[in-house]
Amino acid sequence: MARILIAEDEKDIRDLIFFVLGMAGHEVTATRNGKELYETAISMKDNPPDLVMTDVRMPHMNGYEACAAIKAEAAFQGVPVVILSAKGQDSEIEEGMSSGADEYILKPFAPDQLMARVAEILAKYGKA
Repeated sequence: MARILIAEDEKDIRDLIFFVLGMAGHEVTATRNGKELYETAISMKDNPPDLVMTDVRMPHMNGYEACAAIKAEAAFQGVPVVILSAKGQDSEIEEGMSSGADEYILKPFAPDQLMARVAEILAKYGKA
């Protein structure tokens, strides 16, 4: 299955995403903030993940900043980045997409909805 890198500062949500995606057979690496996400992504530059998922509101570096920094790296040009956010206003979604995000998933989500969306995104970007 896919290699997925995630960033979520809320432990319960991070653990849920890690568990759900792991149960679906994916190899998941979890980080706690945007800075850790970026640093982990850079450490994977020679073998990038198939998908990056990030929360927006996090300490040290928010999800939009992390997304833009990751997308600026040549090794990540073909890696889809998904924003996870409880903010569904058009302006929030536009900001996420402007930062380089490829998809936007609204929280809260049910585990089966998350698995379905991840499968759909991986297929759409040829990562399935």
